[in-house]
Amino acid sequence: MSDKAQTTLPPQEQPRQPGQQSMMDPPPRSGEHRYLAAGKLKGKVAIITGGDSGIGRAVALAFAKEGADLVVCYYDEHEDAEETRRLVEAEGRRCTLMCGDIGDEAHCDAIVKRALDTCGHIDILVNNAAEQHVSQRMEDIDSGQLERTFRTNFFGMFLLTRATLPHLRAGAAIVNTTSVTAYRGSPGLIDYSATKGAIVAFTRSLSKALAQRGIRVNGVAPGPIWTPLIPASFPAEEVQTFGADTPLGRPGQPEEVAPCYVLLASEDGSYMTGQILHPNGGEIING
Repeated sequence: MSDKAQTTLPPQEQPRQPGQQSMMDPPPRSGEHRYLAAGKLKGKVAIITGGDSGIGRAVALAFAKEGADLVVCYYDEHEDAEETRRLVEAEGRRCTLMCGDIGDEAHCDAIVKRALDTCGHIDILVNNAAEQHVSQRMEDIDSGQLERTFRTNFFGMFLLTRATLPHLRAGAAIVNTTSVTAYRGSPGLIDYSATKGAIVAFTRSLSKALAQRGIRVNGVAPGPIWTPLIPASFPAEEVQTFGADTPLGRPGQPEEVAPCYVLLASEDGSYMTGQILHPNGGEIING
């Protein structure tokens, strides 16, 4: 393969996690002109964490097109969050923004309260917020980084799910974002990959615990998707070839992942629970 063929993106990087979509070149595609809806979530209310950008924004837009009102949670990327709200409201749906640290238990409780206050009920929970930090050696992962990554990626998911559960009825759906790294590992993202493996086990265990209550729990394990986490995590020269090693030879776009969440949140996925979907560019991981 030539150097030109290996180049998938312009070289770029961002100075802080979790990154901002407004700074990316080219901007990720969220599905404004691609996604065709069929009213699959009409009248539903969904909470989406990490909904300001990347996969979360694409899911928010797809859900809005399908008829759902949303509570979109994010950390502090206000410009990106406002753009998500603009896109959702352009579809005629309600979009309530909640900024703060998903790893804080009180904030998780506040998210649920805001959803109930503004929308009256909750039907879907999408646990998508995450951060990652590249470390070439395990010895370089200090306790602070380890705890922070687990606090955001896993503890936040657990705490928000626990806060939401008393308000979910039969027919509700929970969709968790894991990663291809949960299955094949990543030597530079050991702590991140560990959180994603925990999410797979959490999804499978919770699905069995909630099956008799009629609440489905599934997950999505994206491969290399062009989101703000990428330029915020890797040096510019690595970003330049991001996704080139997949069978499809390119990174995926958020709009190519969002339909998985629609399937799992809607009646189209009514006989699926405890399952993981794999939009990853063709890598076979048998998971």
